[in-house]
Amino acid sequence: MAKAKIIRLLAGAAALAFCVASANAQTIVVGGKNFTEQQVLASLTSQYLMAKGYTVDERAGLGSAAVRQAQESGQVDVYWEYTGTSLITYNGIEEKLDAEATYQRVSELDAEKGLTWLEPSKANNTYAIAMRAADATEQDIASITDLAEKINGGETVTFASNAEFYSRPDGLGPMEEVYGFEFGRSNISRMDTGLVYQALRDAQVDTGLVFATDGRVPAFDFVILEDDKGYFANYALAPVVRTETLEANPELEEQLNAVSALLDDQVMAQLNAEVDVEQKSIEAVAKAFLEEHNLI
Repeated sequence: MAKAKIIRLLAGAAALAFCVASANAQTIVVGGKNFTEQQVLASLTSQYLMAKGYTVDERAGLGSAAVRQAQESGQVDVYWEYTGTSLITYNGIEEKLDAEATYQRVSELDAEKGLTWLEPSKANNTYAIAMRAADATEQDIASITDLAEKINGGETVTFASNAEFYSRPDGLGPMEEVYGFEFGRSNISRMDTGLVYQALRDAQVDTGLVFATDGRVPAFDFVILEDDKGYFANYALAPVVRTETLEANPELEEQLNAVSALLDDQVMAQLNAEVDVEQKSIEAVAKAFLEEHNLI
């Protein structure tokens, strides 16, 4: 009898272990966009979730619209998104909102599409206009208004932009309208995001579109011009999960929120710089961060 009882207990334990293993074997598709910060976050998330026992399928390097569409259609379970991008680009809201209101609005709107926003980080990777610091000092340009005054005064200023900002509804044209100036089509160069930094560093252009948390800004001695009219929306970074996936894996909320709580502008700029300036691999940078914070 005792032997039979032990066998039943062992069988029950084995069944329980199998159920836990099956739950942990849930495949999570981690998406990411096609620039450094997003690729670091995708790798970081993938490595972290794998350490938690999930099977992970990482699909980084996608365009912004592509990864969003993939998530809405169920092909991507989780990726890190920016509140301003969802508000303006995906939901068509042009109303100016502060950071908290932006987060609340996108949370409500995206919930209707089967997406759940988890806790936002303190990282705000908003767009910004940058100049070489020495040139900005020499020309006494500290804000976008100062830049507009120079251009309206007859000076030619060249500008490098990625294709997305050039055409998006919260991009170049509306910014010029708010500040009352135009670079002029012949003075604008469209190129990949990474090439903007090189072009500005090498003085091929006078100004360029950058991301506020990009590590190349301090590394290349750029200065970000003050957005003194508050044009750029808040782009708080947060993990977004398909609601269906979260319901099947409720522990994801606590796990991903733990990562989000560690991120701010300085942290993201450092991680980005390690890849773009120090030429470390994305996977190594992500792994070192996770190890530093005892997440793996």
